[in-house]
Amino acid sequence: MPSVMHKPSDSPTVSYKDMANAIRALSMDAVEKAASGHPGMPMGMADAATVLFSEFLKFDPKHPNWPDRDRFVLSAGHGSMLQYALHYLVGYEDMTLDELKNFRKLGAKTAGHPEFGHAMGIETTTGPLGQGIANAVGMALAERMLNARFGDDIVGHKTYVIAGDGCLMEGISHEAASLAGHLKLNKLIVLWDDNQISIDGPTSLSVSDDVTKRFESYGWNVIPSVDGHNVDAVRAALAKAQKSNAPTLIACRTKIGYGAPGKEGSEKCHGSPLGKECIEGTRKNLGWSHAEFEVPTEILSAWREIGKKGSKAFADWTKTFESVDGKIQSEFSRQVAGELPDGWQAAFEDFKKKLAEAAPNEATRKSSENVLNALSTVIPELAGGSADLTGSNNTKAKNQSPVSSSQYGGSYIYYGVREHAMASMMNGIVLHGGFIPYGGTFMVFTDYCRPAIRLSALMQQRVIYVMTHDSIGLGEDGPTHQPVEHLASLRAIPNLNVFRPADATETAECWALALTNKNTPSILSLTRQNVPAVRKEYTKDNLCARGAYVLSDATNAKVTLIASGSEISIAMDVQKKLAEKTIAARVVSLPCWELFDAQPAKYREDVMGKNTLKVAIEAAGGFGWERYIGNDGIFIGMKGFGASAPAPDLYKHFGITADATVNSILSKLGR
Repeated sequence: MPSVMHKPSDSPTVSYKDMANAIRALSMDAVEKAASGHPGMPMGMADAATVLFSEFLKFDPKHPNWPDRDRFVLSAGHGSMLQYALHYLVGYEDMTLDELKNFRKLGAKTAGHPEFGHAMGIETTTGPLGQGIANAVGMALAERMLNARFGDDIVGHKTYVIAGDGCLMEGISHEAASLAGHLKLNKLIVLWDDNQISIDGPTSLSVSDDVTKRFESYGWNVIPSVDGHNVDAVRAALAKAQKSNAPTLIACRTKIGYGAPGKEGSEKCHGSPLGKECIEGTRKNLGWSHAEFEVPTEILSAWREIGKKGSKAFADWTKTFESVDGKIQSEFSRQVAGELPDGWQAAFEDFKKKLAEAAPNEATRKSSENVLNALSTVIPELAGGSADLTGSNNTKAKNQSPVSSSQYGGSYIYYGVREHAMASMMNGIVLHGGFIPYGGTFMVFTDYCRPAIRLSALMQQRVIYVMTHDSIGLGEDGPTHQPVEHLASLRAIPNLNVFRPADATETAECWALALTNKNTPSILSLTRQNVPAVRKEYTKDNLCARGAYVLSDATNAKVTLIASGSEISIAMDVQKKLAEKTIAARVVSLPCWELFDAQPAKYREDVMGKNTLKVAIEAAGGFGWERYIGNDGIFIGMKGFGASAPAPDLYKHFGITADATVNSILSKLGR
């Protein structure tokens, strides 16, 4: 469906300049009352935003989650008052004048930066510059992919972005924009607030590249040198963008802090309140004689009429949607709602039974691929990908075809060497709705994904990160590629499940947990090297669901061996060697700290055992393990960086072996 083209206000007394000035006034008043914030950007982009919302953006404040709405992303999230003011003016029911007055206050919907889930119509959390535009690329891709599956009548919307100079400096924007051009995401339109000011001062202090030429080289449609304060020029640019066969960048030349005497066009109004004297002067310059937070009835009414116009587009879409085949309706609604299909559990259990019979000796990255082969046929909304490591991450299922500019109907995305953009785009894909995204790279390169992983957790989104080559076990690539501190740093992120499965069965169970936890992203930490099967009997219960469990018990145990992933097999060998020395030991598999820590105290106590020596084994840094082993326990793992050598040699060199562990235990026990 085409985007709605709203007409300007029918009121002869209300101009677009009046409507834009309402945004400016509310923004500077809210920042002043909060005594902190960023008034400059909202004041500079008010004119362009007025044209966008009035004439082009397809939305309905009464139905903020309408699947075919246009998406609006404020990538320059520090200018949050622009969005809050717009939402109040067009009539989002939860964005009241009181919320504007409580800008940046505890419990308010008007947080310092837009936060997904805090208020209606906020499509994503922005603030870290560049994340918004990368999210938007993911949204635009999801729209094309969903359109290929369900057709133009059900899916046909655009993604609009307001981005600043800082957004386009951040490396993530380069990564995402390059891929957007490659994929010809023509329903993505970015309004660049080209005010040539950053916090430090003029952007010339730090950059001299030609942004328009850069985007042209990416394959974008670029509309340069648009007067961002001329509504006719902005309108013409947006109208041109609708017809493009490529994503569009509109360079809106604006003045930051428009109208503010002594501060307009200066970094002085970027991140600080204007001050009462300057605000008085601004009101005079703008011809805005109204009191603080006052929007005259006729101007507010004009804005509210804009908000009402989307109701017809919503009603038309609803009528069309209700006319399609019932099975299509049901499947579309299910995928958009993020509900897993009926029958996936049966397929999963059948797969688990086969694993118990086969007991494969294989790398858990291979086990993960086998899970995908089994489930991707019954969960068609799985949207996979890799940052140029498909053959190493084993992330492409047999039935998946690539997504390309000529074929959006695929379900596998070649992200290229763009780890950060991949992670952020996956956030955009899941926020758009209709898909469960997963993407792979090496575990060590979570460093390149971390800001986006953190935002997945903050926004409570089901994004699955398939991170392979997860220890010194990757071998010869050496310490640059061997993650040491990464597990600890990822486990430190709230609302993130870090799974490190021990074998094929645990890998399958961890995948199931990642798929069913709708409000929590997951890390799957997987091996390059083969590991033996330690689970050889089928159990209907998902033993990994409680984070840890007793894998192998012993009567009158004196030692509890706790391990994860590839080191579980070492723990099992230690148990045997200790038994030969008449020392009973239990083995606990701990694939997910976060789920285990959420269990009742009694369960955790029962698993870990009372009055036993706690020994943790993990081929990574030991930070955090003290919570399980206490001050008197033993940690067998890495104390520094790795080295380049075959994996068996490295494990021996760093003392992560059964014999070394046994010797440490005997020494501790005085034997």
